[in-house]
Amino acid sequence: MDDVRAKTLNPVIPGWQVFLSDRGRFWASRRKPFSLQAMYAGAERTVDADTFEELRAETARQEETAGVVNA
Repeated sequence: MDDVRAKTLNPVIPGWQVFLSDRGRFWASRRKPFSLQAMYAGAERTVDADTFEELRAETARQEETAGVVNA
C-alpha cells in the first residue's frame, strides 16, 4: 500500500529538523533551543502533526510565541 505522506520529498522548515515517524506522523525539533523566557511563555522545541502543512503551521505558531517574548 502506498503512503502519500511518505512521498513528500525533503520537507524543509528553516531552523527545524523535520522527520517522518514509522507511524506516518510528521515531527519537527528546533535546531536551536528557545530562550527560557520563550519556553515559559509556551514555546515548544519539538512538535508533531498529521501532515507537513499542519507541521509547518505549528512550527510557525511556536516561533510566533517565542517572538512575542523576544520582541
